[in-house]
Amino acid sequence: MRATGEARRQFLAAAGGAVAALTLAPGVLLLAPAHGRAPDQPATGKVRWGLLVDTTKCASACADCVSACNRENGLSGRTGPTDAQWIRKIDLKHLRSGRQASLPMMCQHCAAPPCVDVCPTGASFKRADGIVLVDKHICIGCRYCMMACPYKARSLVHEPVTGQNPDVPRGKGTVESCTLCVHRVDRGELPACVAACAAAGHRAIVFGDLNDPASEIAQRVARHPSLQVRADLGLDPGVRYQGI
Repeated sequence: MRATGEARRQFLAAAGGAVAALTLAPGVLLLAPAHGRAPDQPATGKVRWGLLVDTTKCASACADCVSACNRENGLSGRTGPTDAQWIRKIDLKHLRSGRQASLPMMCQHCAAPPCVDVCPTGASFKRADGIVLVDKHICIGCRYCMMACPYKARSLVHEPVTGQNPDVPRGKGTVESCTLCVHRVDRGELPACVAACAAAGHRAIVFGDLNDPASEIAQRVARHPSLQVRADLGLDPGVRYQGI
């Protein structure tokens, strides 16, 4: 018997056991499953996963995070109009001061995601822990979510996909975007972009639980000014930026 869309969403959510973050050094986290939580437990609203990007440490010429994302998720790395880009680098310049900044742009994992609001089938959904995903089983490729996203963070798969990572299912005719490497997070690992940035010594991206006041990401957001891109829209993104 074919499961309903709601059943599939519950199944996907069940993979999201809570994860605790331990700080090894600024910007470098070791993640481990929360004590006492079985791996088959559903995602919980007690956790809100997010990213903090320090643009003062993000070099314009560096694309380590983009390359890592492409490798992890089986993306081609091409940047044509029909190619998927789950993360891309953006260079900013203040017209008056001339000050420049570079930053990665990806799905912002909003608390009030417009992509979810406009999806006619429920394929776009948000887990209890804040990660926004697409259920490929019920996505009809209508692209309403792509039009609704103010961050241009979603792509339609135009061609058949080969050589996939089994943990990251993709399919022609469906929409996709950054998943925060949910398959890694649910195993207690860092998203690929964060791990690559730390391994290269840049440490420009911090991942963690925004709801945990003891986490590095929450402490840095509390201590230092940070911005949400298009905060005026009231979407409450889970990705924050410092230095812009």
